[in-house]
Amino acid sequence: MLRVGIVQMRSTDDLEANLAAAETLVSEAARADASWIALPENFAYLRREGTPFPCAQGLDGEILGAAAGWAEQHGVWLLAGTIPEAAGDGRVFNTSVLISPEGAQVAVYRKIHLFDVDLREQGGDPYQESASIAAGDAPVLAEASFGRIGLSVCYDLRFPELYRAYAKEGARFLTVPSAFARETGKDHWEVLLRARAIENQCFVLAPAQWGAHGPDRSSFGRAMIIDPWGLVLARAPDRPCVVLADCDLEAQDRIRGALPCQSHRRLF
Repeated sequence: MLRVGIVQMRSTDDLEANLAAAETLVSEAARADASWIALPENFAYLRREGTPFPCAQGLDGEILGAAAGWAEQHGVWLLAGTIPEAAGDGRVFNTSVLISPEGAQVAVYRKIHLFDVDLREQGGDPYQESASIAAGDAPVLAEASFGRIGLSVCYDLRFPELYRAYAKEGARFLTVPSAFARETGKDHWEVLLRARAIENQCFVLAPAQWGAHGPDRSSFGRAMIIDPWGLVLARAPDRPCVVLADCDLEAQDRIRGALPCQSHRRLF
């Protein structure tokens, strides 16, 4: 049995305040005996749409240095949701990093699918992530002491072929740190998360941003942990918080044995 904790935040463009809030929530999860804790997308810095990233940095910068310290202090695995990693062309990568209990960077994933959409018909705004964010170009399957983890970020959730590739390579867990838009989240968030869990028979960890981050940007929230049968094990209320769940890996094996859909798969 593996106890996991996922964090829901309401980050802003105040780096120091965000890091302090994240540290508090990580500590809360660790005190509740979580051995793996996951932070949301943009946990350290969530800007207004169209503004620059003054805290863009490398993998050896302040943000991941702080996250590594938290992991080592509490002796936990930690998913640093995403950070703005300097890309070298004036843009950033939206980068998710898995950190070991020793504070080492085990895996680095750069968000592949970018949120270039127009939600005005749904009451939202246009987004053009590719104007300031560079796309990653490769899936990343991480090796942890408790199994393989397929890494992804937010909008990646809409592209099932990414998760199928992870399942094919033996992933037990899928991570989806997110700042999901309110307009899409209310109809699509839970449906897509549960679908990815069911079709790949994986645990899905989806830490999330929630609430108003400023005058012109809000996130849906409802961070979730979902089991390989598609059942929601934990769901965050509408506030910054930690939610926890115990992931039964033996039950996952039984599900996969009873309903071996991966071996039944046919390609056309």
